[in-house]
Amino acid sequence: QARVAQSGGGSVPAGGSLRLSCTLSGNIINEYYISWFRQPPGQDREGVAVTIPGGSRTYYADSVKGRFTISQDRAGKTEYLQMKRLEPEDTALYYCAAGQRWSGDLHDSTTYRYWGQGAQVTVSS
Repeated sequence: QARVAQSGGGSVPAGGSLRLSCTLSGNIINEYYISWFRQPPGQDREGVAVTIPGGSRTYYADSVKGRFTISQDRAGKTEYLQMKRLEPEDTALYYCAAGQRWSGDLHDSTTYRYWGQGAQVTVSS
């Protein structure tokens, strides 16, 4: 059974840090890559970051460049989104999703079949 499991999230003051995790299991573990999205309150879902299969290329949204970083643990097929210097604008429900082919658009979420349950990140000013 394919599964995408998330953990992390929480509430922090501006300037703080959080780390989210995303773990793949089941029949998608060997051939899928992980992409990160977020949906701020009252706004559309947007892309955050993605690591192309093999970990050789990582792309970040302009809004998070220099503050968010991705790390991977292939042994457990777990990927971490490390978020530093968080801003109130980062407040959102964060999702990870498993994909096979990247569309080339960081914000395109239409091709993903398997999604994590989401993790709430709240940043106070």
